Amino acid sequence: MKKSKKKLKLTKKAKIILALVGVLLIAGIAFLIVHNSKQKPIEPVEQVEEQEEEKPKLQILDLDSPSRPIAVMINNISVARPYQSGLQDAYLVYEMIVEGGITRMLAVFKDADTARIGTIRSSRPYYLDYVLENDAIYVHWGYSEQAYSDINKLHINNVNGLVYGNTYFWKDKSLKVSTEHTAYSSMELINKAIEKLKYRSTTDASPLLNYSVDELDYSNIEGVIPAQQVDIKYSSSATTSYTYDTDTKTYKRSVNGKSHTDYVTKKQYTAKNIITYQVKNTTIPGDVKGRQTLSNIGTGSGYYISNGYAIPITWEKKSREAKTIYKLKDGTELKVNDGNTYIQIQPTGQSLTIT
Repeated sequence: MKKSKKKLKLTKKAKIILALVGVLLIAGIAFLIVHNSKQKPIEPVEQVEEQEEEKPKLQILDLDSPSRPIAVMINNISVARPYQSGLQDAYLVYEMIVEGGITRMLAVFKDADTARIGTIRSSRPYYLDYVLENDAIYVHWGYSEQAYSDINKLHINNVNGLVYGNTYFWKDKSLKVSTEHTAYSSMELINKAIEKLKYRSTTDASPLLNYSVDELDYSNIEGVIPAQQVDIKYSSSATTSYTYDTDTKTYKRSVNGKSHTDYVTKKQYTAKNIITYQVKNTTIPGDVKGRQTLSNIGTGSGYYISNGYAIPITWEKKSREAKTIYKLKDGTELKVNDGNTYIQIQPTGQSLTIT
């Protein structure tokens, strides 16, 4: 009996020893696996590069967008100029003479979300010709008698601040100028007006200008001249100037020798392209305010200015509704660099200096 109990105790000890040996063996094997894995170089994981979707080079306009352009009448009298806002978002801006030797501008927007545009002033009849050639909706605050008649006669879709001033416009009373120089709107409000008035909001018309996807080199065109500085005189009280910036390949805009800046951003306005030509203007007989007419239907010559060069061009506008066609001297249609464009329609007899 005693011998059997002693044998049983030895068996239990053996089991314990075997269990301990097993644990030590497993631990040792695990250590070796981990140790060996650290010694082996980690094979690089092959990374598949995600191919970015190629963005279209043409940025100033989305050619696939059916959105209808919106043309806004911009005040450019000297007291209001410091408060101008939103022109940096316009892809096309026209500048023309009005009464008193001052100018006004027509800023054309498409697919913009500009929050402050202005200041907005009243219509003049020849600006309607450029609303029509862009198939645009016209935004203005008031009109001359002839402009009022022509807006109705030509069936111009328009948003008038005199009618909708409290709904789709506002006046900034904080500005230290007369109230007629304080009217603004936004793209959000203008689009609400378009929806409310049930105007057509889409277009199938092609852009006025033929934009080039690739940067153009007109340096060897016949008649080309360097254009680092451009001075366009409208009257004894209004001269628009552009200075070429070689770093950005754009022209910095000034008026009467002073930088033309945006009221909100404080940045100087710039242009990628400038088209300038002269047409005759006359005072409307009997108009006590000296309002003008413009002989802008016809043909003539001028310059396309971009990338430091001025290229001779011709222009033709067959009717008020027709697009102005710009061509090189050899008769081929003008292509312009991708970017915003200022069209400077200057009175005949005034000086144009390009150096």
